[in-house]
Amino acid sequence: MTTGFLLISQIVLVVILVIAVLLQKSSSIGLGAYSGSNESVFGAKGPNNFLAKATFTIGFLFVVNTLTLGYMYSQANQASVVDNMIEDTHVVAPATAPAPATTPEAPAAK
Repeated sequence: MTTGFLLISQIVLVVILVIAVLLQKSSSIGLGAYSGSNESVFGAKGPNNFLAKATFTIGFLFVVNTLTLGYMYSQANQASVVDNMIEDTHVVAPATAPAPATTPEAPAAK
C-alpha cells in the first residue's frame, strides 16, 4: 500500500461521506433522536435505515484510513533533519583534493 493510493481513497471517501449525509432525511427533533422516537436513526425503517448504516460504514472506513495515513506518514518522518544533513554531506564531498591556490609572482627588482 502506498500513501498515494490511501490519499486518493481518502478524498473519495470524503466525497461519498458528504453525499451520504446530505441524502439523509432532515429531522428537526433535536436531541430527541436518541430517546427512541420513530424518526430516530436507529428506529427508522426503509431507505433511511440503509443510509444510516451506509453513513456509519463509510465514516468508519474514513477514520481507519485517516489513522493508517497518519501512521504511515509518522513512520516515514522518523529521521531527524540533522541526520539528513549528515547523509547529504557524505554524498556532496569532493572525490579529489582541490589544487593549491597560486599567487602571482612579484615583478623582479632591477
